[in-house]
Amino acid sequence: MIRQWTAPAASELGESVEEFVRILAGPTLLRIKGKDSSRLRAISTLLHGNEPSGIKAIFRWLKEGSVPCVDILVFVASVDAALAMPGFFLRHLAHQRDLNRCFNPPFDDEPGKIAEAMLAILHDEKPEALVDIHNTSGSGPSFAVTITNDKEHRALTSLFTQRLIHTDLRLGAIMEFSENDVPTVTIECGGAQDDEAHEIAYEGINRFISEENVLTEQETDWGLELLENPIRIELKEDVTIAFEEKAKVNTDITLPPSIENHNFGIISPGQPLGWLGERGLDCFVVKNTLGENKLTKVLREEAGVLYVAQPIRAFMITTNADIAKSDCLFYAVADHGGAIS
Repeated sequence: MIRQWTAPAASELGESVEEFVRILAGPTLLRIKGKDSSRLRAISTLLHGNEPSGIKAIFRWLKEGSVPCVDILVFVASVDAALAMPGFFLRHLAHQRDLNRCFNPPFDDEPGKIAEAMLAILHDEKPEALVDIHNTSGSGPSFAVTITNDKEHRALTSLFTQRLIHTDLRLGAIMEFSENDVPTVTIECGGAQDDEAHEIAYEGINRFISEENVLTEQETDWGLELLENPIRIELKEDVTIAFEEKAKVNTDITLPPSIENHNFGIISPGQPLGWLGERGLDCFVVKNTLGENKLTKVLREEAGVLYVAQPIRAFMITTNADIAKSDCLFYAVADHGGAIS
């Protein structure tokens, strides 16, 4: 299910990241020897085929030929989706589940079996830490996500970014491997088309593989901003959504493409977000981790215009209709960074 490739030489990788992914051909585990083979760290990349910053960083690092301080495992997962034309375009193949929702049973389909195989390797190898590299669905700043807020997870986060989101949500994501006593963070580097995101991935991975101790908090120039227990703003299955500059006829939700500019900013109740059709707020599902309905605590409608119900901080706002419908439209916390009550 997962091909293993030990100590790939720079000359074997191809001349571009696209060629490198074609050479991999399918889900692959790269094993890289370090100076201290008694220790091991793990990286997962390309869980989503349209999020290339992690694999770009790994390709660049492997081409440089530097030796990490400990042994490194690199998972390159959704290779088939990344290879589908026009390349780095599909999150996952149309007939398959999102791989980063498959790290809990059942493991009875292809992405489930890939996730199960990755988990088996992680259980056997027992890395001292795992970082999972992603891009955000829209443009926006970098941040990390974890299910555990302790010094080890904050230390891992600080290798990459200044923002940490702590969540109780369980979606079957690989970051939930933290529950197996392996510090694990998901790093959202920024937009898939942003050069800055690729650089954040590269610089953070370099720190992760070269520093002697990555689980002790270090002084940084930027400090760490903590956001607690975000809520997901989801859409009902049959909802129609468009991203246009004015309300689209016969469409349930219309949002301007500039909506993603609100990522990590504070949205006030007086700021129009977009337009709603006849269904109004019935388009949305907004529940906390306890299953409590928080729709009217987050959103409100006035004369067909969509607003927030209280000051919030929104992030992972997407302008991709498929992702908005299959995953969520955005996440939100209260303006002070805590959970919405």
